[in-house]
Amino acid sequence: MKWFVGIVLKQLILTVVLMVSSVAPVLSEIDLKLATQDFPPFSYLGKSVEGTSGEGRVEGPAAEIIDTVCTEMGISYTLSLLPWRRAQYDMRQEGLYNGLFLIGKNESRLAYLYFSPPILKTQYGFFVKEDNPLTYTEVSDLKTYRVAVYGPSNTSKSLEKLLGDSGIFTIDMRPDDISGFKKLSIGRVEGVYSNRDVGFAILKDLKITNARYAGRHRELNYYIGFSKKYADKRVVDRFNQGFIKLHEKRIIHGILQKYHLEPATIP
Repeated sequence: MKWFVGIVLKQLILTVVLMVSSVAPVLSEIDLKLATQDFPPFSYLGKSVEGTSGEGRVEGPAAEIIDTVCTEMGISYTLSLLPWRRAQYDMRQEGLYNGLFLIGKNESRLAYLYFSPPILKTQYGFFVKEDNPLTYTEVSDLKTYRVAVYGPSNTSKSLEKLLGDSGIFTIDMRPDDISGFKKLSIGRVEGVYSNRDVGFAILKDLKITNARYAGRHRELNYYIGFSKKYADKRVVDRFNQGFIKLHEKRIIHGILQKYHLEPATIP
């Protein structure tokens, strides 16, 4: 009789385990696995520690904020830096990550992502050559311009929306942010549409001195997006609660201030 009860118990335990694993996708014992791209000044790969192998760790204000919140809330996490298309594919199709950072919010992403509170505030705008007197105020200022933009991306969608059917300027879609600024520097385009802070970081890194920021198109916030399919909603809620707590204590403000970035307003 005992052996029969033992077999029944083992079968019951196995059934429960299989049911749990089929209901909630589990990546590992790590609470959050988040992916990003090389996106200075918000996230980038740091130098590896001397005497060790590897390419270093993800650094920047986004990584520091995530670390601070996770430490505060007792959440285990890993951060990975990948080409952006691969990061998105690995999260959405393969379930290798629970979320992505930092990203803008749009209708299509709301369908498959939970969002954090806004992490920081930034803006999209136009860069031109130094000798161009343009101060951007409205779309007609860009008449006959060729405007480079990285895309397809949230940034390029914003520029396409501004253009609409007007035909006032033409869009030069680029596979990365850097190539557009290189073309601007040598006069192959008249403007670059970019995140302002990203643009400043690129100009500094490439040592381009003949380009400047000509004005804001619109402000926006950046977020962390958590997969509705592969992230545990309880962990997401815990993270978001921790972020709000540290925002209220102005700890988030202090981190961003070190990088000369602006905190967002939490509704």
